[in-house]
Amino acid sequence: MISSIVLFFASAAVIYFACEYFVNGVEWVGHRLELGATAVGTVLAAFGTALPESAVTFMAVVFGTTPDQKDIGVGAAMGGPLVLSTLAYAVVGLSLLRMQKRRPAGADDPRIKADQQRLARDQGWFMAIFIFKVGLGLIAFAWKPWLGILFLAAYALYVKRELAAEDTCTEADVLEPLKLRPRDPQPTMGWACFQTILALVVIAIASRVFVLQIESLGELLGASPHIAALLLAPVATELPEIMNAIIWVRQGKERLALANISGAMMIQATIPSALGIFLTPWLLDGTLLAAGLFTMLSIGVLWLRFRQDAMSLRTLSAVGGLYALFAGYIGWHFYA
Repeated sequence: MISSIVLFFASAAVIYFACEYFVNGVEWVGHRLELGATAVGTVLAAFGTALPESAVTFMAVVFGTTPDQKDIGVGAAMGGPLVLSTLAYAVVGLSLLRMQKRRPAGADDPRIKADQQRLARDQGWFMAIFIFKVGLGLIAFAWKPWLGILFLAAYALYVKRELAAEDTCTEADVLEPLKLRPRDPQPTMGWACFQTILALVVIAIASRVFVLQIESLGELLGASPHIAALLLAPVATELPEIMNAIIWVRQGKERLALANISGAMMIQATIPSALGIFLTPWLLDGTLLAAGLFTMLSIGVLWLRFRQDAMSLRTLSAVGGLYALFAGYIGWHFYA
């Protein structure tokens, strides 16, 4: 137990510091590719930090030999979007609220410094794909695995749209020196890519250690595979996105933080789902459907507020409460 707790906190610390290098490197890569801030967050950063959770689903559904092992992959594919749409957004809101308290009196700005209409479109895309994904989990038919191709195509179309969209935000142009080349005012693409990939490797290794400690602690606490898949593993594998959000908010780049979460949600709605649909029956039980309903409720709130350009920091922070309600439901369902 003690060794698991030590490794738990140590791996979390390593992930945080590796994310410092990752966000710094990916901003320089985006700068060299002349991408806007939102595209850097939704495509480059999101794809990199989504690797750990996608790997969990891949390993479970491809190499799992028992129904319980494959259930972990399906649970991760459903639990990841839930964590991102609740806890990750709440972290951004709470971090911004904390920063406001440190500002002089009268300097508070309750507005989100981001393109709320663009974020609303992302939530709309996610909601449409997610409803289709949950709907497939309610019915069984022979050619269902072929529909996994639609999810991959949807993500490819999303990436194409993000890269082609205009972005007038200047956040990506205000760059800190590349951490591996602090005295070089214009580091090359090679150095930026090297730092980004190196940081990703460290994040992947530390995330794997973190997941193992979560599973170990879950077993010691008597948690079932379903609980590990829905509550513990997604929180662990989504940690890089959450850490990135904290770092970017601290740097005053909340648009990048929100874009990273939004882009990661699109990956979670498509790539792990495609793997699950390809390689499992993709039939959702009551707890998985509950995860889907809580996710859709959170996305509905986010979509409405972003669409109205009315998202406040308190509302953004409050969506984290939906995850607490879901955790309470799961605990009651399994232990009542």
